[in-house]
Amino acid sequence: MTRSDDALPPDAATAHAWTALGGDPALLERVTYRAVSGGLPARLPVAELARATVGVCSLAAAELGARRSGGAVPAIRVDEGAVATAFISERHLRIDGRRPTNFAPLSGFWRAADGWVRTHANYPHHRARLLTALGLPAHSGPDELAAALAERPAHAIQETVYAAGGLAVAVAEPGESEIPLAGLPLAECQRIGEGAPRPLPEPPLPTSGVPSPSGVLPAYGVLPASGVRVLDLTRVIAGPVATRTLALLGADVLRIDSPRLPEDPDAHADTGFGKRSSALDLAAPEDRRTFEALLADAEVVVTGYRPGALDRYGLGADALLERRPGLIVAQLCAWGWSGSWAGRRGFDSLVQAATGIAATEADADGHPGVLPAQALDHGTGYLLAAAVLRALTERHDTGGGHHLRLSLAGTASWLTHGIAPATPVGGPVHDSAPWLAETSSDLGTLNHARSPIASPDGPLDWARPPGRLGADAPRWL
Repeated sequence: MTRSDDALPPDAATAHAWTALGGDPALLERVTYRAVSGGLPARLPVAELARATVGVCSLAAAELGARRSGGAVPAIRVDEGAVATAFISERHLRIDGRRPTNFAPLSGFWRAADGWVRTHANYPHHRARLLTALGLPAHSGPDELAAALAERPAHAIQETVYAAGGLAVAVAEPGESEIPLAGLPLAECQRIGEGAPRPLPEPPLPTSGVPSPSGVLPAYGVLPASGVRVLDLTRVIAGPVATRTLALLGADVLRIDSPRLPEDPDAHADTGFGKRSSALDLAAPEDRRTFEALLADAEVVVTGYRPGALDRYGLGADALLERRPGLIVAQLCAWGWSGSWAGRRGFDSLVQAATGIAATEADADGHPGVLPAQALDHGTGYLLAAAVLRALTERHDTGGGHHLRLSLAGTASWLTHGIAPATPVGGPVHDSAPWLAETSSDLGTLNHARSPIASPDGPLDWARPPGRLGADAPRWL
């Protein structure tokens, strides 16, 4: 691995992201980068996106920490080696030596009669809906699926599967996406209501003497988000990366899942660090009362569902902010918050396919390609965490609630239209070894990526490893 000891200043991508989050441009000089070679090679500027999202998240954490301590915002340096490693954290994960499977056999690119389609069938209910939409038996495998798709036009497949509640998109050529990328913002950050400055709650006592999962004693006393209670209603990668980062920075993060909606336990093992996990059925009166009690004491609510999906529970942003003035509501979706695709289900791989990214990264033979990481997921996750941290700083200063909205498609628009590639650093391929760790947990021995968030006190570690999904009591610490 080639590493430069010279600090690289923040680039235009970092400045753009920081501005989108409402940050003070004068603080940009506080963040620098340590470059490495071969981290996230791609035709599109993935490495630039990755370091910028981690850079602004680290800067937002430093800003909040300074506000709480009363000091100046410290200088931080983000290591691009740590960033490149963390952006493929799900690939580095090992559970007792076992490598998780990130994509199921029926998830991937397939030839259609007039092009290509991308399917997502990792969850059993999505697999069933895909096969039902195409008139295939439930036991069908890749060969049967390939034959059925090859007979149909890509757009017809997309709409037929969507109508059945499944997941498939036509692979778009660059500039031919059905999603109006040019009009999508990177982040929407709105302060709601007026009020006096609202200092953060008193943090818990420092954890001095309590070892982190790696066995290293923390060198800090109070972390930037210590004492902040976060209700985590997110799934898969992007939202959980955001809340995993808030947990790293000291927040008490409680993830809530429905017992009726399956989640990949391996995905949870990767993104569950620092958090606790409970199962509550919001349609059941007793569970709903428990949730309302949690909500009454929460500082932040993070959601990762389609627009309107939680409205029937009274958990839309407007309803939450009306009931809880001063709350920070951070929302994430796949396709943006308006337009004909806003209500569709989506994942990083599908957004890459539908926005022209897969065609841009195509192989020499024309087979659609992929980014070197689930960069839309991870990048949006760090941006979402940064938006929450900045909202906490603003609320500390001026009061009021906050409504934050980001999307994978908004990040895709930024990647394809808003970032200029930097000059690559020469040298061998990036080595992830310095940024990997081993942690014991109830799930087994975990080999995993460390967090890339930069701190004035050095690398941070999570206070607890991931536990079993839904195994924790639904209460605040």
